[in-house]
Amino acid sequence: MPDDAAAARATAEEESLFSHPPVEPDVSCAYGSHPDQVIDFYAPRTGRDSVVPLVVVLHGGAWRARYDRRHITPFADYLARRGFAVANVEYRRGGDPLIPAQNAGDATPPAGRWPDTFDDVAAALDALPALVREALLQADPGRTVLTGHSAGGHLALWAAARHVLPADAPWRTGRPAPLRGVVSLAPIADFEVAEKLDVCEHASLQLLGGHDVFADRRRCADPVLLLPTGIATTLVQGRTDLVVPEAVAESYADAAAKAGEVVGLTLLEDVGHFPLIDPAADACAVVAEEIAQLAW
Repeated sequence: MPDDAAAARATAEEESLFSHPPVEPDVSCAYGSHPDQVIDFYAPRTGRDSVVPLVVVLHGGAWRARYDRRHITPFADYLARRGFAVANVEYRRGGDPLIPAQNAGDATPPAGRWPDTFDDVAAALDALPALVREALLQADPGRTVLTGHSAGGHLALWAAARHVLPADAPWRTGRPAPLRGVVSLAPIADFEVAEKLDVCEHASLQLLGGHDVFADRRRCADPVLLLPTGIATTLVQGRTDLVVPEAVAESYADAAAKAGEVVGLTLLEDVGHFPLIDPAADACAVVAEEIAQLAW
């Protein structure tokens, strides 16, 4: 259990993030018929005449319906003010946004929907190049960096690994995604470790549908089992993160090394879970710099 000071700091970090009002996008485009199948686009705010790299953002929130893309729009706007074009992706999540989380393994899991959550992320990434050409002329799809926070960090790693999915996985692609790289922020990157640590009230177990199907579905969903990808990847992790502890990211980085792939792991002292996407926090500038190193 965290001590009182650590818990108080984590609470303050969360309150700071959620104190920012949502930032409206410049334009939104649907990639499917469901209301959650939408991508918000933010044009770069720097007035550059030339095209700029595209950052694709996948929000977190334990894949639960009560956390949608609005809480990460200040981060999307922050990146736009740093000169990037930004695509903020929504996807279907689990449970009712007004109902508290249920117990792990329930028949109707509150954390994510199988297979809908994965269907949506795959469909969004597949539709993105055409939507960018239509909605955001300042963006260069050839310089795309994929980022995500927490559960979104998991989805970013998973989306970059679709070409190494098992042959029977419906989301498998024939070639690697055309990405400059992935910057995954406090990701739920190893489901086995996450379950041992009870991350987000067993959200990864719920995402996959419960105990009976966890092992089978994990092979198609857990980034730690989808290595190496051959795509430049950096993890950014707060060392005092009480939501997704650093052991989860470290396990993924260790697995990548064993698979012959070098994954960057940036550990930030005295930083918890939420400052990574909080424009008021110094950690957010570190994240933007990690993205810039891959994008430019």
